[in-house]
Amino acid sequence: MQEQTHLIQGPGGVLEVRLATPPNWQAAHPFVVIAHPHPLHGGSLNNKVVHTLAKTAYATGLASLRFNFRGVGQSTGEFAQGVGEQQDLLSVVHWMQHQYPQAPCWLAGFSFGGYVAAAAHAQAQARHLLLVAPAMNLFDVSQLQINSIPWLVIMDQQDEVVSSNLVQAWIDQQTTPPTVEWLDGVGHFFHGKLAILSDICQQAMQACLRA
Repeated sequence: MQEQTHLIQGPGGVLEVRLATPPNWQAAHPFVVIAHPHPLHGGSLNNKVVHTLAKTAYATGLASLRFNFRGVGQSTGEFAQGVGEQQDLLSVVHWMQHQYPQAPCWLAGFSFGGYVAAAAHAQAQARHLLLVAPAMNLFDVSQLQINSIPWLVIMDQQDEVVSSNLVQAWIDQQTTPPTVEWLDGVGHFFHGKLAILSDICQQAMQACLRA
């Protein structure tokens, strides 16, 4: 997977973006913006789950954009309690849409990035949403509803970082229920289990492309 690094203007300063477009990707094909884990706990676009999601999207024929939230890597600014990070994500989406206005936007996120992707999906006008172990324990999500779009949640039933019961309770309040892949033994960070994650994501992305 060959990527190009771009420094774009975001609401809090410069944002570092890495874009990978497959050889057969065209301007009207979907792109996926992938949000990384918590910036204050080592999260970055280099996270292995984020990188796996990007590689999987690329292998499926989708353009992928992973980026650093403000204050991480070459992105400037400071952590903004999840609110500013939503604006960062939207800036990346708008940057891509400015270049490819016909390309549908998909969103994906891991852990903290899963919360950010879910919270920003309506403003991003996302067509599909993929959440890996979304950190719904960090914020009040009682009013967070997912629009009537296809979406997928992937999570370990015994996740050691985010309560699966809490995520299930949030899912239960949704009027548009997701497809849920409850896994066993992969842990929050998918140590040694990234192939499982990639297989599930690739099958889901292929199904969405066929729909």
